[in-house]
Parts: sequence; C-alpha cells; structure tokens
Amino acid sequence: MIAIKKVQASDLDTLINLSRKTFYDAFFHLNDPADVNAYASAAFSSERMLSEVSNPNSAFYFAVINNEAIGYIKLNYAPAQTEFKDDKAVEVERIYVLAGNQGQQIGRQLLDFAIQQAINAKLEYIWLGVWDKNNHAIRFYQRAGFEVIGSHNFMLGNDRQVDLLMKKTLLNT
Repeated sequence: MIAIKKVQASDLDTLINLSRKTFYDAFFHLNDPADVNAYASAAFSSERMLSEVSNPNSAFYFAVINNEAIGYIKLNYAPAQTEFKDDKAVEVERIYVLAGNQGQQIGRQLLDFAIQQAINAKLEYIWLGVWDKNNHAIRFYQRAGFEVIGSHNFMLGNDRQVDLLMKKTLLNT
C-alpha cells in the first residue's frame, strides 16, 4: 500500500524530476525525440511547475513508498481544467508512476484517490484526456469506469496528436 501525500512548493524539485522521468519513460520511445524534448522543457520548467503547484484550483499528490515519491497525480478544478472548466467536475491532468513501480496497482490507487476526492467534494464527474495511441492507458481507464466522450488535439512539440476525452460519472449526485 502506498501513502498519498499532497505536494507542497518545497517539493518542487522532486516533482520536476519525477515528472520528467516518468514522461520520458512513457513517451520518448514512441515519439520524435525533438518533440518530446520541446514539450518537456516547457511543461516541466521550474517556473511553470511552481505556477501549477501554487494554483489554488490544482493539486498534486505523490504516491510514496518508503519515503520515496514513485508516482504522482495532478487534479484540476473548475478554472484550472484544460477543457471543460466545469464547477461540477475534476480533471485528472497527469497520472504517472515510475517504470520500475508499474504493475503494482499504484496508478489504480492514485486514480481511486482522485475519484474519492471528487466524491468528497460532491462533484458530478471526473474526466481526463489520454493519447489515442496509448491503448494500455485507455484500457486502464475503461476498467475504472471511464467512457470516451470526445477528443481534442494535443501538441507534443510540433506534433499534433489526438487525446481521447474520457469521463466517469459519479453516483453521489
């Protein structure tokens, strides 16, 4: 079982390093390295990450084992959401686990945590975007009760990709 710890501004270096490592592990071998590098240098810069951690409408949480962050999740509420900006929803913008810790249900524990946060906040649904070529992640979200409700473009460097938008309606409303 993991511990889930809210990320603070003082955790910024750990968050940046974990974000870069997990992103590169997940996508570097599947994309043009120049596009991955361009995206990562902007998305995981100190300035941008500090802004995201400091945003009162976003929250990052580490998955921790033996005092070591081995994964994380980012939740966006209302105005911080990338697409719908719905007061009745939360977006899972990022969910990543170190490659060496995958297969241990850590991603599922983080996702269950996010769903529980949404239920506790009396939200109607939880949603996310997932690369349409990431079949493993799509199946993971479908097993958790998410359904495809649309798509949008996502720029990875200069590469226009498609993210499927997936939604899970919560039963607490």
